[in-house]
Amino acid sequence: MNFALILFLLTLATGVLWALDRWVASKRRPEGAPAPWWVEYGASFFPVILAVFVLRSFVVEPFKIPSGSMIPTLLVGDFILVDKFSYGIRLPLVNHVIIPVGEPRRGDVMVFRYPVDPSVDYIKRVVGLPGDYVEYLDKKLRINGVPVRYEPLPDYFHADRLYYSTRWREYLGERPHEILVDDIAPPFVTQRLEFPHADRCEYNRRGVRCSVPPGHYFVMGDNRDGSSDSRVWGFVPEENIVGRAFFIWLNFSDLSRIGRIQ
Repeated sequence: MNFALILFLLTLATGVLWALDRWVASKRRPEGAPAPWWVEYGASFFPVILAVFVLRSFVVEPFKIPSGSMIPTLLVGDFILVDKFSYGIRLPLVNHVIIPVGEPRRGDVMVFRYPVDPSVDYIKRVVGLPGDYVEYLDKKLRINGVPVRYEPLPDYFHADRLYYSTRWREYLGERPHEILVDDIAPPFVTQRLEFPHADRCEYNRRGVRCSVPPGHYFVMGDNRDGSSDSRVWGFVPEENIVGRAFFIWLNFSDLSRIGRIQ
């Protein structure tokens, strides 16, 4: 379901009713006569729907985390807010930047339209910027030939499946974040899809090396062995970007989760 399109159509329909009632229908009705119910309700809803449309399109948008690919940063059931203007003011629906503001930074948690199916939104961490050379070999990152720094942390316990993952603090962007690695999982990509610019990636038994093309980003989940990401389906085009995830505003199972996203 394309909620943005539905919201746009509702805004358009109620706006037309509001305009017709204000400048046409109200002048033709006898003084004191009530407006038809469908005009009254449609016109009265217009300011509310317009406000929601503007806020959701240009300021902030809510999302719910459906999978565990970003554990331990984001858990299934987290409700998050996505900043819609940090990466540029975009036209609704077409997602074209009309006012450049900023660009994704390495380490950002980014929401984007899944390149394989743009009707689906995905969330991952930005690892490689346009022009970067990204290597993920033996479950360690190198960016432009420089190894990313890691610090060991206590193992992470998955309560839903009763097993442990190795946990690391990774220094990728301006602020460190935590990642998980399953030691028994192979370092190589077990299966991958065909994707644009696939010739820029080299796969071997140790992992993958990719040269990020202009206007694209290489993203990965923090749950490294439980994430389908750029290693599998390729790069994220700039036009697919939705925004930067920055805040967890609710989790019904654990209210202590509320706070900023690292």
